[in-house]
Amino acid sequence: MTTNPSAYSNIKARKEEFLLQSLSSEQLNNLHDQVLKDTFLKAFHMVRKEIGDPPCEFNWFVLGSAGRFEQGFISDQDHGIVYHSDTNEAARYFLTLGKELSNGLFEVGYPFCDGKVMSSNPLWCKSLVGWKEQLHQWALEESLDSIRYLQIFYDARSLMGECHYIEQLKQLIIRHHLAYPHLLIRFLDNIRHIKKSVGVFGQVFVQQTGPYAGSIDLKHSAFLPYVNAIRLLAIKEGILESSTLTRFLLLRQSARYQEVLRPFEESFRALLDFRLSTFKTNNTYADTHYLHIKNLNPDQKKIIKQILKDGEKLHHFVQKCIEKGC
Repeated sequence: MTTNPSAYSNIKARKEEFLLQSLSSEQLNNLHDQVLKDTFLKAFHMVRKEIGDPPCEFNWFVLGSAGRFEQGFISDQDHGIVYHSDTNEAARYFLTLGKELSNGLFEVGYPFCDGKVMSSNPLWCKSLVGWKEQLHQWALEESLDSIRYLQIFYDARSLMGECHYIEQLKQLIIRHHLAYPHLLIRFLDNIRHIKKSVGVFGQVFVQQTGPYAGSIDLKHSAFLPYVNAIRLLAIKEGILESSTLTRFLLLRQSARYQEVLRPFEESFRALLDFRLSTFKTNNTYADTHYLHIKNLNPDQKKIIKQILKDGEKLHHFVQKCIEKGC
């Protein structure tokens, strides 16, 4: 079937109108959730009208920053589908739905994922049996892509349909970790090298060349050290929730993490707020990953420097926990 861009124009207009308002990180992500759900319902209606009702129960889930409930104003697509019946009929139906969903989200303003982590890709649109086999394969394979895909999947969050499918599949990752303790080391190896962002004299390292010269790479220097480290602790402790903030909250219920994680949680909350306060409405998706240091006032520079330092400290703390125990 061919996507009709005008079918999604009202959703896009409402999204753009709301984005002009002053929003907290929670309000912004609630807005994204509603837009994603509205787009899903529109795509689902069009597919049902074209090829009929779905052949079985299913779930549509989001990944990446959407899965973790920490999207910025502009976000690309990260999503997948799991369906119950392991049949060719079901595979054809849900891949058709996945393609319409991906195209619809693009029309609403979510760029396609460069890594093709979308329901339109058969790798991310599988039966429940197919997903169990895939996760098992990724856990056993000695490749960086496989371990990266497992990490991506662990951030999955159910958005529409049978939410218990996602819990079942995440439990498989936990069971693999318990059966094969070396899996945590493989996870660690995949995130071991973080981008150093602050020098010994307190200078912030920025991009030296290109269109973002003089800017901090927020995604790799700020967000990923927190997200990757807390995800790894969540897997270690069997926490299934996807949100980084919720993972912090649940981890800090344990005496071993309660105080040590407190300043890192505060810095991550500050990072989420900081991103919103420095956003401009004419930013592109690529722009949102960079922050020009010269545009910051002295107080903002102090805040971002502390955020960067704490991200690095958290990363090293979790590395020690995995390698030596904590």
